[in-house]
Amino acid sequence: MKPPPLSYRAPETVDDALDLLAEHGEDMAVLAGGQSLVPLVNMRFARPSVLLDINRIAELNRIVIGDDVVSLGATVRLAAVEHDARLGEALPVLGEAARHVAHPQIRNRTTIGGTLCHADPAAEFPTLAVGLGARLHLASRARGTRVVAAEDFFESVFMTSKEPDELLVAADFPRLPGHRIGYSEISRRHGDFPFAGLFLAVRTENGIVTAARASAAGVADRPVRLPGCEAALTGNPLSSPAIEQAAEAASAEIDPPSDNHGSAAFRRGLIRTLVRRQAGRLQEVAA
Repeated sequence: MKPPPLSYRAPETVDDALDLLAEHGEDMAVLAGGQSLVPLVNMRFARPSVLLDINRIAELNRIVIGDDVVSLGATVRLAAVEHDARLGEALPVLGEAARHVAHPQIRNRTTIGGTLCHADPAAEFPTLAVGLGARLHLASRARGTRVVAAEDFFESVFMTSKEPDELLVAADFPRLPGHRIGYSEISRRHGDFPFAGLFLAVRTENGIVTAARASAAGVADRPVRLPGCEAALTGNPLSSPAIEQAAEAASAEIDPPSDNHGSAAFRRGLIRTLVRRQAGRLQEVAA
């Protein structure tokens, strides 16, 4: 199919982009990697009157590694996240998650800003953002700039708290010093959207878990934190009894949908498996 008639704008600065968003509002769609937007426009499920291509804005394509956070600009490609050696040392879970996303051709186009704003509840980077406690930088001409916690950004399936005249500029991912961190998922084939995914981070002192963060993909209308899982791990050795309690807690605290890919019980079972698998891997790293 062909897209409906529309106009195309490609500013070279954030200020110019914000002016265009202020002018056109909901009639304008932001084009970054285009992996989701272009098919939607071609099939006329989305009908913007103006496309705002932000790929010429150099300041949106920056990777900044600080002592506490890794900041990724909105147009940073997942392929860059996957292959950047500095990121591999600073926050390896970003590359680990990126390698689960589709295939190299897709990762060459998909952007950080695109996958976060698309807000697919099964996607990897929204789940990482929630698990790590990422903070998202939004800018608009009317409201200026604001910073939104990832848990407040994702509202439902394909829905976020971003306003029509706002642009996601960057995302700050905390490095969680002292934590061992991992991401894993279960899908029909590598590169498919997962039936369920799990982010898990733990910090231990003298063999006892002193802090834990967990989030899940594919089990709700948005990526979700798993506080019950975190609580089951915290204060205990990272060993089989605590891991099993955490797996059961994670399964009990989610309310996954049933669809043509699997039932709610199926996804609860997958989360139990992922907690056991990922916690076991982190346990091996500590050994």
